[in-house]
Amino acid sequence: MAFLALSLSAAMAQDTEPKEILLWPNGAPGSEGKAGTENLRITEQGDHVISGVHKPSITPYLPSAAKNTGVAIIIAPGGGHSELWITHEGYNPAKWFREQGIAVFVLKYRLAREKNSTYTVDKDELADIQRAIRLVRSRAKEWHIDTTKVGVMGFSAGGELAALAAMQFGPANPNAADPIDHQNDKPNFQALIYPGNIGRLEVSKNSPPVFIAGGYKDRPDISEGMANLYLKYKKAQIPAELHIYSNVGHGFGIRVSNKGAVAEWPRQVKIWLGDIGVLK
Repeated sequence: MAFLALSLSAAMAQDTEPKEILLWPNGAPGSEGKAGTENLRITEQGDHVISGVHKPSITPYLPSAAKNTGVAIIIAPGGGHSELWITHEGYNPAKWFREQGIAVFVLKYRLAREKNSTYTVDKDELADIQRAIRLVRSRAKEWHIDTTKVGVMGFSAGGELAALAAMQFGPANPNAADPIDHQNDKPNFQALIYPGNIGRLEVSKNSPPVFIAGGYKDRPDISEGMANLYLKYKKAQIPAELHIYSNVGHGFGIRVSNKGAVAEWPRQVKIWLGDIGVLK
């Protein structure tokens, strides 16, 4: 745990924040005419919580050349599809994994369950994460990324979204007018951290390997659902790893205040990436 605490503290000490990159610079399909500004609230614990997203984006956290492993992760924060808890489920994980030599891209996606939203999970939110995967692959040379080592990570509602990206993916289109669509959007691996709406998640023989983690004290549909999802992957003979931490519930993410075994989950992801041959 000391290793994680030191790495996290070092990562959070960096003052320079990267700038976000719009997924569709000319406007996202389905967001035409939506000009509202994003909303930001800050909790008493210092978490940044975002809503009102109409211009989906990724914020890159790129490792130094000396540490770079060629691995990339797109992170989808949670928030019940009505907001994004983007600090402990976005920026903090991004900084930690960047220190491990992994390029991380924090996804700011549109929200299907926000009040008066016209977006849906399966259309607009899924399009956002698929676009993010294609965008990262399209700039792989610039960012020194191996296009065969691009995965997704999601927390809570973002975990559902990451899992959907691992269920529904499309091939590259070399004839597309948009060069980003020359890339495919299948993740090479997925890390689902206390994912929501688990019952709808299906597994196929083409599903990428999965890492699942959450809390024993989470609500039953998640704490029990994670075990059921693992069994689906086991039955399909897709590599899967499951961690259920006994003393926590929902929403732990990465916080300096995390104590005990749950504080080690990021390091367990790193070890798992080595075990499946992604990280060397």
